[in-house]
Amino acid sequence: MAEKNIRQIMIDGRLISISGLDEAISSTAKAHAQSSDAEKKEILLQAVSRNNYIAPAAAAAYGRALLREYKTAQGQSVPEEIPRNLTIYVLGAGCTRCGELTADIRNILSEMQIAADLRHLNDCREIAGYGVTETPALVINGKVVSSGVVPPKSQIRQWITEAYSHP
Repeated sequence: MAEKNIRQIMIDGRLISISGLDEAISSTAKAHAQSSDAEKKEILLQAVSRNNYIAPAAAAAYGRALLREYKTAQGQSVPEEIPRNLTIYVLGAGCTRCGELTADIRNILSEMQIAADLRHLNDCREIAGYGVTETPALVINGKVVSSGVVPPKSQIRQWITEAYSHP
């Protein structure tokens, strides 16, 4: 049995792994190129649901996302879906202060019971892309909020609260 490829796509603001998406897009493009968008959406949903569980309540969001991926694969322009998840990056080479900042954030997220994509980026090119000159730096939802210091936990908590309340 051939192994199906797995791709992550944005569905209703969340990154979801889908098995067999490329095959579903390819077969839909070959057999249903002239179908309406609504028909393609249903065909893609049926094909993808053979390999993935799709909750009935989420079917509409999956359908929109699958059609968006189909159109992208066909070279059509579609608006990108913006993630609604909280993303937090600690920028730095991996020094003690970077580790301290990462631990503080992890503890604060746990205390607040907030899920977030917390990553420590240590690649110089990625760090330079944020325009910071001092590390550790803290980036929340793409915005540099601190650079060169480990901010107080109360300040980190405030930034997280603001970012979580206003995605």
